[in-house]
Amino acid sequence: MPIQEFPTSINAIMQRLNDIKPVSYGRNRNFIDGDVSRLSPYISRGVISTKMVLHNLLEQHTDVRRCEKFIQELAWRDYWQHQWLSHGHNINQDLKHPQQAVENHQISAAIVAAQTGIEAIDTALKAFYQTGYLHNHVRMYVASMACNIAKSHWLHPAQWMYYHLLDGDWASNALSWQWVAGSNSNKKYLANQQNINKYCHSKQSNSFLDVSYATLAEMPVPDELATLTHIQLSIHLPKTSLQAINPDLPTLIYNYYNLDPNWHAQTQANRILLLEPEVFAQFPISDQAVQFMLDLAENIPDMQVYTGSFESLQQTHQLQDVIYKEHPLNQHYVGQQEPRDWMFAVAGDFASFFKFWKPCKQQLNEMMSE
Repeated sequence: MPIQEFPTSINAIMQRLNDIKPVSYGRNRNFIDGDVSRLSPYISRGVISTKMVLHNLLEQHTDVRRCEKFIQELAWRDYWQHQWLSHGHNINQDLKHPQQAVENHQISAAIVAAQTGIEAIDTALKAFYQTGYLHNHVRMYVASMACNIAKSHWLHPAQWMYYHLLDGDWASNALSWQWVAGSNSNKKYLANQQNINKYCHSKQSNSFLDVSYATLAEMPVPDELATLTHIQLSIHLPKTSLQAINPDLPTLIYNYYNLDPNWHAQTQANRILLLEPEVFAQFPISDQAVQFMLDLAENIPDMQVYTGSFESLQQTHQLQDVIYKEHPLNQHYVGQQEPRDWMFAVAGDFASFFKFWKPCKQQLNEMMSE
């Protein structure tokens, strides 16, 4: 998949929004060539919201019930974010259960090098480094290979994947890795060669994954994954580009999770993309992800970049009227906090996604009956 699969102009993004195929998505989303929307990088960066996607779908499709699987999968993003809000930094460690059978806190060097010997996975990982995109089913395969076959604790491999993703959403990434590893679910997720062949249209045999699930669950770490590495994930942020701050205008604070060009679009304001080194030190991203963020920011007129802490920005420029969108990484901001655009008016700490989905579905039914 070429890198231009993720254009950054707002017109191209809106065209992609209008081109989604939610009905066929429900049938073939697990296949590597399925009709996935490829909207996730724009949702994760806050250019568009899950609510916008839902309302656009409601306007375009008369029989929304046929789109329910697409809406449900979209709701997982909001669910993970609510979990982050509820649990805070605790999502950075085993959330529900200690991960079992952990033998290391590194990552298999073969996974990082895209040389696992599982052809479909290696092909996908090589494309991942080029594009910043990895199909969700392949993410599960890789996480299962790292945590449940190579027996690594989930955290470092999850950081490696987040680093390279254009759609990096730490809540979705960390909690999905934990779901695969069994620390945020009741069992580990495993995939054998037969499963990979089915969904990746491959025909490989005689690999270390070409065994039954019973054998897979009990086998020792295969030689192909035994060599381990610990990756230093470096971050290169741009220099500050502030030209002037008008003290008579409010200041809108944007960041890695909020690049919404429609947010206060008609308001005269200072517009600052705040890049805090301490935040990125905890959640580093690749140069490609940094550039993607900066390119998306160009959709917002008069955007200026400030690399430094919120406190230093506020003190240096004596900001008085600061406005920002709520997010777990913004809790130290001072000013007027505004809510995000959630799909549904459902919040709180739900023990499972399907307990969260139940009131969401009720609201969806009410929307469809209006």
